[in-house]
Amino acid sequence: MKRLPLAAAFWTMCGTAAAEGAPQAAIELYVDTTTRQLFAEPGPGRQRLGKFVQATDEVAPVAGAVVAAPGASTTATAPASVAATSTAVASAKSGSSTAKAWYDKIGIRGYVQMRYNQGLDDGAKDLKSPGDRFIGRDQGFGIRRARVVISGDVSDKMSIYIQPDLASTPTGSSTTNFAQLRDAYADLWLDKEKTWRIRAGQSKIPYGWEDLQSSQNRLALDRADALNSAVRDERDLGVFAYWSPTEVKERFSYLQKSGLKGSGDYGMFGIGVYNGQGANRPDRNDQLHTVVHFSYPFKFANGQYLEVGADAYTGRYVVSTGSATINGATFTPRVEAPEEGSVDRRVAAHIVYFPQPFGFQAEWTVGKGPELDVARRIIRTKSLRGGYAQVMYKFDSEYGSLMPYTKWQTYRGAAKFDTNAPKMSVDELEAGVEWQPNSAVELAVAFANMRRTDVSAAPYPMVNGKLVRVQLQVNY
Repeated sequence: MKRLPLAAAFWTMCGTAAAEGAPQAAIELYVDTTTRQLFAEPGPGRQRLGKFVQATDEVAPVAGAVVAAPGASTTATAPASVAATSTAVASAKSGSSTAKAWYDKIGIRGYVQMRYNQGLDDGAKDLKSPGDRFIGRDQGFGIRRARVVISGDVSDKMSIYIQPDLASTPTGSSTTNFAQLRDAYADLWLDKEKTWRIRAGQSKIPYGWEDLQSSQNRLALDRADALNSAVRDERDLGVFAYWSPTEVKERFSYLQKSGLKGSGDYGMFGIGVYNGQGANRPDRNDQLHTVVHFSYPFKFANGQYLEVGADAYTGRYVVSTGSATINGATFTPRVEAPEEGSVDRRVAAHIVYFPQPFGFQAEWTVGKGPELDVARRIIRTKSLRGGYAQVMYKFDSEYGSLMPYTKWQTYRGAAKFDTNAPKMSVDELEAGVEWQPNSAVELAVAFANMRRTDVSAAPYPMVNGKLVRVQLQVNY
């Protein structure tokens, strides 16, 4: 039999049948696996495609387009050239393109956290915590976070991430639920494998494992004060370089999406510079902070994950000062270096044994920073230290995931974000359980025994209190 090109052979056979007035009978076709030419009868090296009839469509025939007969069975897969041409026909009919526009690649997601705290003793009424403004007297239900995340790949070389929070409270305001920017940055990918990237904009500073962990994933209701006192709102404006080898990227992604409470991919190694005053605040001393980050997730033969790492930063922080009355004396403290800012440097280490089902995590930090010296009425550089340890256990059943936990934290150092950077002492024990019946809903209940300094106003008293805390989180 004379061999014809793929399209010509098919349309010649179909056209002949039509010219003779024959009914549109199905024709069984075969393709030569070497030459990719079409035949109407079997032979050596020929692969059966199935039975076909000519399509009666107004669109002009496209080379290689093959239409299956109604009810005809196919026992083999069409060659790539035929399948690709069929796709082209569909695209031509609809007038659409297979390439997505950048705005079709952008996704929207987020979460909302509603909290309720109930004091169990008189001391709980006077408690103040930087992690939860709904702790204290005359409190009811409150929205702790209402986040909307807009993110995606604008191109193969750039990704964007924008996250406002609709439940912020400006300093000095008694009204809640203002909108405030949390993240707004672009990742510029430097290689095809996306192992190297430059991150520019307002984003999380890679210092501390728990600070990098999203509040959407975190088990305990609030971050530990020792680590969280390093960077206001965990974020600042700067430029960072991150490197994550392919295998490490895959592990970071799995730990975050598997329900094991990962912190995300901030690089196996990272380095960057940032303003140093915190999120949504301009620089005040024309001197940048510098941060270095390292974290590595090990995977053992039994599937268990263990992540270890260390971080460090250095810079100068400008403290806000104001009038204070302590021991009957009213004064405004002076600052050692008012224009340059106070020395602000720390190092931290972390270890996380992911809950499979038993888990453990701990962090510790030491360093120096600005702190109010009451006796000398001056803000000067003093040492600080603190950290936390947490144990948890993960139960999975038909009713969802249940994770009880216990967390202990301590901190001895300044609250540099607050006026006059008063000394802060924290000793806290929290025990609770998180229940996640499905991916959209999480319910957490916790008991906390707190002993902490009220740094909101002089004379900065120590307060002890016990309370029960409840949080409902919805993810979308």
